Amino acid sequence: MKKILFIIGIGLIISGVQNKTMATTKKKLTNYQSKRNFSKTPEPSGKITKKKEKNKRIFVIQKHAASHLHYDFRLEINGVLVSWAVPKGPPTKVGEKHLAIMTEDHPMSYAQFEGIIPQGEYGGGTVMVWDYGTFNNIKTHNEKIVPIEQSLKNGQVEVNLDGAKLKGNFALIKFKKPDTKNEWLMIKMKDVPGTPKSKINQRSALSKRTMQQIARENK
Repeated sequence: MKKILFIIGIGLIISGVQNKTMATTKKKLTNYQSKRNFSKTPEPSGKITKKKEKNKRIFVIQKHAASHLHYDFRLEINGVLVSWAVPKGPPTKVGEKHLAIMTEDHPMSYAQFEGIIPQGEYGGGTVMVWDYGTFNNIKTHNEKIVPIEQSLKNGQVEVNLDGAKLKGNFALIKFKKPDTKNEWLMIKMKDVPGTPKSKINQRSALSKRTMQQIARENK
């Protein structure tokens, strides 16, 4: 009987943790949802679902022809896509640094969004899934992996990307000045020997379409 009660108790604790995690995730998407009118934009509203356990997390890079063309780099962290807008796109040469401006967290379902956000709506313009894949956290301290949540808080994220296009090590480093709270640098780090080369092209990694085709076919 005690064993049964113990198992039930553990189950309730796990359920409570899961519910708390989902509530926290929902709160993280408040900013995303407040900026969008989902009766007009085809973007996902961010329905919360329980996260499935898996070894690797996903990343996505979306080419976004809004008022200014840029690339949105997104990493799966704590059930949402933590996001940065990279005006010049991801760096591809070792040591190259590109400005990356942190934006609002996006729902996981946004990783597959490709289409047109109507003009007049927030971020209006064509969106392409330029690259997608999985990543590993490679940030270490004293030869131990630093949890990516802590790395994000510290403003020093290091990841290894395994995408359809991008391969290898990248860093995101936050500016330390108080007046630059959302400004980071995306840096191409040195890769370990044997890392496959990145294969860059301007077609969607999801649909193989160009930006022009996406714009034309989603009118």
